[in-house]
Amino acid sequence: QVRLVESGGGLVQAGGSLRLSCAVSGHTFSSVHIGWYRQAPGKERSYVGIAWTDGTSSYTNSVRGRFTISRDNARNTVYLQMNSLRISDTAVYYCAAGNQLSTRPDSFDSWGQGTQVTVSS
Repeated sequence: QVRLVESGGGLVQAGGSLRLSCAVSGHTFSSVHIGWYRQAPGKERSYVGIAWTDGTSSYTNSVRGRFTISRDNARNTVYLQMNSLRISDTAVYYCAAGNQLSTRPDSFDSWGQGTQVTVSS
């Protein structure tokens, strides 16, 4: 069973930055893709980006150029660096682990508990 723990959320002003971490245990870290999702109040969970096992990353259009995903295989951790934050980025952020070449939420087997990111004006 893969266990994921997010951290690094908090309150930040618009235009600011935060770095989220996703610590992974219970599985060979290098063999799982790690996706980031977010869920704003009253909205469905939506895809943010993903760290593929080959070291590359993909992003949804709304965050591309502002967010960067990186993975540290030595620390079994994936990071989500968020810059130029907007009020619309306010959400609970989740990381998830899976083996499929897909960004669909149902393709991920394990999820973290989430961390709150609040962007104020």
